[in-house]
Amino acid sequence: MEERICNCCGRTLGKRTEEDALEVVKEWGYFSKKDLERHSFVLCEACYDRLIGTFALPVRKTEVTEAL
Repeated sequence: MEERICNCCGRTLGKRTEEDALEVVKEWGYFSKKDLERHSFVLCEACYDRLIGTFALPVRKTEVTEAL
């Protein structure tokens, strides 16, 4: 498994089992300026927290009782 790097701060996060992070993959469809492109990025927890702190509406949170 390869190491992951935060796209925001550039910090190396290690392998998936070492540190949790947000991983996003978006496949853009038609009627966007990015038709048929796949974008992906990784954010460490600190950068994720900074990003969501800028949102006009808060992130919706629900409690999970079991980890998968």
